[in-house]
Amino acid sequence: MSSKEENQDGITVKKSEDFSEWFTQVTQKAELCDMRYNIKGFVVYRPWCVYAMKRMFNIYEHALEKKGHDPVIMPVLIPEKNFNIEAEHVEGFAPEVFWVTEHGDGEKFEERLALRPTSETAFYQMFSHWIRSYQDLPLKTYQSGSVYRYETKATRPFIRSREIIWIEAHDAFATEEEAMNQVLEDMQTTKEVMLDYFGIPFIFFQRPEWDKFPGAVHTYAADALMPSGRVLQLPSTHLLGQKFSKPFDVKFVDNSGKEQYAHITCYGPAISRIYGGMIGIHGDDRGLVLPFDIAPKHIVIVPILFDSSRDNVLKRCVSLRKKLKNYRVFIDSNESKSPGWKFNHWELKGVPIRIEVGPNDIKKNTLVIFRRDKNIKKNIKMSDLLKEVEIIKDEFTQTLIRKAKSYFDGSIINSKTVDESKELIKNEKIVRAAFCSIDTDGKACAEVVEKEVGAAVRGIKVGEEEKPKLPCIICGKSAKHFVYIARSY
Repeated sequence: MSSKEENQDGITVKKSEDFSEWFTQVTQKAELCDMRYNIKGFVVYRPWCVYAMKRMFNIYEHALEKKGHDPVIMPVLIPEKNFNIEAEHVEGFAPEVFWVTEHGDGEKFEERLALRPTSETAFYQMFSHWIRSYQDLPLKTYQSGSVYRYETKATRPFIRSREIIWIEAHDAFATEEEAMNQVLEDMQTTKEVMLDYFGIPFIFFQRPEWDKFPGAVHTYAADALMPSGRVLQLPSTHLLGQKFSKPFDVKFVDNSGKEQYAHITCYGPAISRIYGGMIGIHGDDRGLVLPFDIAPKHIVIVPILFDSSRDNVLKRCVSLRKKLKNYRVFIDSNESKSPGWKFNHWELKGVPIRIEVGPNDIKKNTLVIFRRDKNIKKNIKMSDLLKEVEIIKDEFTQTLIRKAKSYFDGSIINSKTVDESKELIKNEKIVRAAFCSIDTDGKACAEVVEKEVGAAVRGIKVGEEEKPKLPCIICGKSAKHFVYIARSY
């Protein structure tokens, strides 16, 4: 098979030149999902992707349980009366709701049932039954599953679909201080999982008042930067205060015998969207690159087969797999494909390590090892295999993090004028600029940003206390904050 034939199934565009087409090709050619399901916006996730997402779920669930969250499974249907209890919430989500209105042969339900777009109104209706005393607090719960939103924008696998695969945590506390501490804990959990395991750098922003989660007191969201120059919102955490506990009657008797309303928070890591972030941030012109702990297979062994040495080479490959029993290993012994085709195929799939074994390697007691994070390979002694794999395992995700952070940090640029900001946004940067206010009185300036700069005010960086000595980039009034401006998905 010629080199040209071997590359026909590979990526045909450069990520830096056409990210949208590159992303489409990776999701299709690496067999991550299939868009041919006959309901618009609903995606079929294929095994290679699902194995990775299951590991992502496991990591996230373990992190939540370690910090005191207990798993529950809530119904996927929410009665319309639940949904209507909190006015801001229903107003925010009503345009996105899928409604179930009938059953069987067309008989109508007495009231409409919502396919959950998010589960506050399901959880807190149950919290009103579960919480009676201060001794029942804090109550920390989570569920893993799907939510459904009728996205009116163009759908895109992983990044924007009408079924979101995610985790949502819902917590209740006796005091506002405890609730705010939970929000801070959610941010720390995001760092421990999103950056340390998934290799995705981000900034946590307090969202402006006009861009809060419907019904929240404050919203805090992690924005990551894709190679398109657009930010992708990943986990968000919301201080709900008593905005849901009062209408849902989530009350407890405190230690003095007085009845109080609980303070509530919620947190939502969207696993399918985070996976999309990993595709875009870590992938390269050869295809997918996955963090070591997430990859469905850690190692692929490719035997170089000739009739005269076939049995010995395969025997050596089986022996290597036994040696590597602590890793997820696959031997690609398919003789209908050439070694070159297999190299391209497994690089496209993002397997972290490839081992090549041929008859000469057996004679010399060596092998060839390739690492996908750096796209380099070298000859090593057979006796050094375990040590070399251990080194790659320890370095692999850190290499991805360094690359991603370098791009992310280098893409944040200070700006003092609208024209400068507009140019930076065109050049796929995130703008940091002085701004009058993220309270409602700053909304008019934010609308000017959207119109003139072609991007949105994402919020203020959590923990960034520096007050600008500059006027607002739009109105010229005294600025209260530095805000970050970017295009988004």
